[in-house]
Amino acid sequence: QVQLVESGGGLVQAGGSLRLSCAASGRTFSIYAMGWFRQAPGKEREFVAAVDRSGSNTKYADSVKGRFTISRDNAQKTVYLQMDSLKPEDTAVYYCAAGPLSTYAVPNYDYWGQGTQVTVSS
Repeated sequence: QVQLVESGGGLVQAGGSLRLSCAASGRTFSIYAMGWFRQAPGKEREFVAAVDRSGSNTKYADSVKGRFTISRDNAQKTVYLQMDSLKPEDTAVYYCAAGPLSTYAVPNYDYWGQGTQVTVSS
């Protein structure tokens, strides 16, 4: 089992950057693929990015491709989401998640953090 805690959210102007972190507890972090998802008010939770167990392969939603970068440090048990060129439509609560595969699908992920708010002002 793994517990996940996100940090790094906040208020930023459009065009700015933020770096989210997700720290995991437990010994088995490296066996999980990791994903970032987001949920805006009144909308469903949506996929943002995922990285496989080794960190070698990544996936991105089309809406963030070229602007966001996911990475992981297995020694530090942490996954990151570097967000650049932020837009007001990126405003949401961002969640990290752990699961067996680095897929787009919410049901694939067994463990979720509590979320961190990202607000992008225009």
